[in-house]
Amino acid sequence: MRRTALLAAAATLLGSLAAAPAAHADGPYGQGLDHCAATAGGLACHFDVAPGMYHVTVTLGGDEAGSTAVTGETRRALLAETATGAGETVRRSFTVDVRDPEGEPTGPTGSPGLDLVLGGSAPRVTGLRVTPAPAARRLFLVGDSTVCDQPGDPYTGWGQQLPAHLTRGIAVANHADSGESTVTFLANPALFDTVEAALRPGDPVLIQLAHNDKQTDAATYRANLTSLVERVRARGGEPVLVTPIVRRWFNTDGTLDNGTALLVNGLGVDHPAEIRALAAALGTPLIDLTALTKARVEQLGPEASKALYLTTEKRDNTHTSVRGATEYAALVAEELRARDIVPDRLLR
Repeated sequence: MRRTALLAAAATLLGSLAAAPAAHADGPYGQGLDHCAATAGGLACHFDVAPGMYHVTVTLGGDEAGSTAVTGETRRALLAETATGAGETVRRSFTVDVRDPEGEPTGPTGSPGLDLVLGGSAPRVTGLRVTPAPAARRLFLVGDSTVCDQPGDPYTGWGQQLPAHLTRGIAVANHADSGESTVTFLANPALFDTVEAALRPGDPVLIQLAHNDKQTDAATYRANLTSLVERVRARGGEPVLVTPIVRRWFNTDGTLDNGTALLVNGLGVDHPAEIRALAAALGTPLIDLTALTKARVEQLGPEASKALYLTTEKRDNTHTSVRGATEYAALVAEELRARDIVPDRLLR
């Protein structure tokens, strides 16, 4: 769609929001035209709220057919694109973790408050409401650049796409940070110490650290992961060990059966194998994302699998594209459901 057409659509969207019934604008942070501005991609809305948990309810649809998606903060996918027919409206709710800094813990601070983008191929919104949600649960993520809220396109972590799989009542608190290993995540107070302080009983904590443990020996790697698990449990949280996503590094036979693809480091430490063994020894749930992503990449093959990574754009076979992060987040969400890590009622 041309920029002029997008701007016209956004202007129509703003008009419909301004004319929405009062029922869509109640609550302490009831929304109206003053919170949103038309952009080439739809509506950009900003709410001057303190860090914390917030429920967001959007009413989608209107006189014309539409297709609307919601993103927020540092490029987090909050609501997958949702179609509405002409004259149809639907209401969707989700919960957002507003924090400072809003993205990577050691990255740019970002803007204060809550930022939402109501976009999609044909955005239609007739109502928007934000309310505090202090009792909502958090799903914490501990990880590296393959997991984190990446600030710049085309880089996208799978944790950035995971919120779209959750409904009202739980939010992803993505504390993954680029370049981190089990060593640095424990050493930097801005990382695990911050997660630990925010944990409440019952909060799940997904731990995926391996890509940057390139010179960590096996004993240290196991000890670091054990420390993370035990400290989560001491706070009443529920640790979940996650094996790393594969690198797109094919053998001539079309498989990924090699140390580069499967995260065997320079000391010969087989990270996925160590994680699997430790999960069994400590009695923690395991999401074998290595096996799941390996199967998907091999299924697509050397050429089609380039779309999951930044092979074409950056000659990067480690970091995922939006498509790759979206597919891998869906794999994680399926495991959250299958292993009852998150109650079914909180998953879309």
